[in-house]
Amino acid sequence: MTFSVKQDISHHRTPITLSPCCDYSGVLNTGSNTQKTQLLWLSVISLSIFFVAELATGLWSGSLALEADAGHMLSDISSLGLALISKKLADKPANNRATFGHQRVEVLAALANSITLIAIALSITWEATSHLLEPTPVMGTPMAIVAAMGLLVNSINIALLYKASRNDLNLRGVFLHMVADAASFVGVILAALAIYFLNWLWVDGVVSLLVACFLGWGALPILQESWAVLMEYVPSSINLTEVEAALKSFDAVEKVEKLQMWTISSHQLALMAHLNVNLPNGIDRDRLLGRLQARLKQEFDIEEITLQLSGCTKDSFVVHPLLNGNLIELFARKQP
Repeated sequence: MTFSVKQDISHHRTPITLSPCCDYSGVLNTGSNTQKTQLLWLSVISLSIFFVAELATGLWSGSLALEADAGHMLSDISSLGLALISKKLADKPANNRATFGHQRVEVLAALANSITLIAIALSITWEATSHLLEPTPVMGTPMAIVAAMGLLVNSINIALLYKASRNDLNLRGVFLHMVADAASFVGVILAALAIYFLNWLWVDGVVSLLVACFLGWGALPILQESWAVLMEYVPSSINLTEVEAALKSFDAVEKVEKLQMWTISSHQLALMAHLNVNLPNGIDRDRLLGRLQARLKQEFDIEEITLQLSGCTKDSFVVHPLLNGNLIELFARKQP
């Protein structure tokens, strides 16, 4: 006889709060989607204002490094817009069609951000190579001033998003955008000083190439992680052999069949498994199921768990008289 038990459980991680390096008490508690949205909107507004100033200064001063960074800034704004849209969709409750909700939208946004970064890196590389072959005059003073302002703006955004990005793949992509911008601004400042004092026009192209390399290198991990989630690979933080060993550590579990794990979103893991157990009693199976779920939740932080328990027991059944007993005695009983 086969007896099956299926049960789903889910829980939420402890809300994440940013360190009080700046007093943003009402905004920095990123455990709430509303407060995450506020963080993203603050970044969008600050970057949009600065993007106009940086692009105009880059065109006026002739600095490819500023123009390249303005393109990266535009990518940041687009990425933040995608993040805001994905957050809104992710807040929608699960329904009969989307039974896990819409958390995967954040992963799609992260994938789009990483592809955008790589495309910008390739574009900057092409332009920087041209400038290295044919250097053009560059104004160092406005280049340095705007780069310093950009470094300040990005530093504020980095402080806002730092801890929030550690447990959110989409916000991590946005955060890496900010870090890349800050690093590129440092390079632009150094290039502006070299151009102003030494008239090294080639430095503008070199810094642009460094910015491109930094962008591409930072985008690859996000691209790999988001791809792994969409392909439903086993999470890199989980050793499937260890999960199977944890299930088999219970004496009642005889065999683990069809063990599957995947990632729903950057903070939501799922597991499904079929276990053969030697417990014929349904009450004992329920107790075992609870212990298994608690172990998986505590040791591996798995939020969505579906376990099917089955086993074989001998049931008593009525045997036909022709198959059980002496046929002569059977006919003898029927004689008058």
